[in-house]
Amino acid sequence: MSKDKSAKIPTPQAVRGTQDMLGDFADRFAHVVETFERVRRLYGYKRVEVPVIEPTAVFARSLGETTDVVSKEMYSFEDRGGESITLRPEFTAGIARAYVTNGWQQFAPLKVATHGPLFRYERPQKGRYRQFHQLDAEVLGSDSPLADAELLVFADQLLQELGINEGVTLTLNTLGDAASRDAWRAALVEHFEAHRGDLSEDSLARLDKNPLRILDSKDPKDRPIADSAPDIDAFLTGEAQDFFGAVTAGLDAAGVAWERNARLVRGLDYYRHTAFEFVTDRLGAQGTVLGGGRYDGLIEALGGPPTAAVGWAAGIERLAMLIEEPGAPDKAEAIVVVESDGIEAVGFEVSAVLRRANVKTDLIASGSIKKRFDRAVKRDPDTIVSLGLGDDGGVSVRVRSAEHMHEIEEILATIDWKAWDRR
Repeated sequence: MSKDKSAKIPTPQAVRGTQDMLGDFADRFAHVVETFERVRRLYGYKRVEVPVIEPTAVFARSLGETTDVVSKEMYSFEDRGGESITLRPEFTAGIARAYVTNGWQQFAPLKVATHGPLFRYERPQKGRYRQFHQLDAEVLGSDSPLADAELLVFADQLLQELGINEGVTLTLNTLGDAASRDAWRAALVEHFEAHRGDLSEDSLARLDKNPLRILDSKDPKDRPIADSAPDIDAFLTGEAQDFFGAVTAGLDAAGVAWERNARLVRGLDYYRHTAFEFVTDRLGAQGTVLGGGRYDGLIEALGGPPTAAVGWAAGIERLAMLIEEPGAPDKAEAIVVVESDGIEAVGFEVSAVLRRANVKTDLIASGSIKKRFDRAVKRDPDTIVSLGLGDDGGVSVRVRSAEHMHEIEEILATIDWKAWDRR
C-alpha cells in the first residue's frame, strides 16, 4: 500500500475544544498545580487518585440521569465485555465511589485533594474544553459547618497565592437541611406550575424532576418567573439557619469576604446546606472560577451509608488564564558553557554538581564554539561557568556571577579538577 505523503498528522485542535500547551501558558498551568499542591498541604488535605475511566453508573447515579452532563455531555461507550464505561466528567463521584468501595470510612473525617484531566462533550468556549483539567478538594465524613468554612478559606488562600483574587467574589447560599429543602421545593413547584404556560421547554422538562434548576435558567423567557419565585429563607429550619450562621462566622473570623446570593442553587436532591461560587467578570459570560457545596446525600445514593460531605472544584485552564505573571520565569540560574572541543564530559559533571546543589542549570556544549558564550549571555542567567582548555592542557574555569558568587565557587570547589587534568 502506498502512503499519501501529503496527508497531515491530525492535531488535538482538529478535535474542537482540545489543546496542546507549550511555553507561557504551560508555565501558568504548572504554576496553578504547584501552588495548589503547596496550599493543600498547609490545610492537611491528603493526595488522592481515582481512575479516569469508571462504570457509567457511577456518574449516572451521582449526577442524575436528567442532567445535561449525563444526557448530553459524557463520553460513554461499551468496552469489549459489554459494560458501559465513561471518561470521568468530574472528580466527586469517583472519590465518593472510592470512599465506599475501599472502606475509607475508617479514616473519617477524610480530607482529600487531587487534580487531573476530565472530559465533557460540550460546545467549546473561552476557558472551556472537551478535555480539560480541574483541581478538586473534598471533606468526607464530616457534618460540621467548620468543614465548609475551612474549604472556603482554603480556596480563598489558593486564589490569593495565585495572585488572582482581585476582582473575584465569593458568593454564598444555603440550600437548608432536608426539611428546609423539601418545603422550599414544594413552594417552587407550586409557583412554577402557576406559570407553566410561560416557561421555556427546558424549564418544563426540569419542573417535574429538577425544579430548582429553573432558578438559574439563562432563557429570557424564564427570568421574570424565576426572579419572582420564593427564596429559601422563609423555609429554613432553626438547625439550617444555625449551620449557615456557623459557616459565615468562620469566614468572617478568617477575614474572607463573601456575598449572599439567594439564587445560587444546586439542582440534585443530595445537595444540602452550603452552595458557593467564586465568580469574576474577567472571563466573559462564564464567570465561575471555583465552585462547590455540601452533598450529604451523594454517598448514600451510590449505595454507601449516609455520609456527610462537602467539596469544590476549579478549572486549571481558567485559573491559568487569570494569572498575569506566572511567577518566576522558567530560565536557568546558571549556564555552563563548554568553549573547547573534547571536554564535553567536564561540562556534564559541572552541570550535574550544580543541579544536585539545587541550582537550575543549562549546558551549552554544541554549535559554533565562538558563539556559545554569546548565546549564554543573551539568556541572562545569574551565573555563567565557562570551561576551556588551558595552555598546559588542563581545564580552565571562569565564573561570572551577578549574585551568589561565593556559593557557586564553594559548589565548584567540590569537583576534582586535577582528575580532569590527568585525563
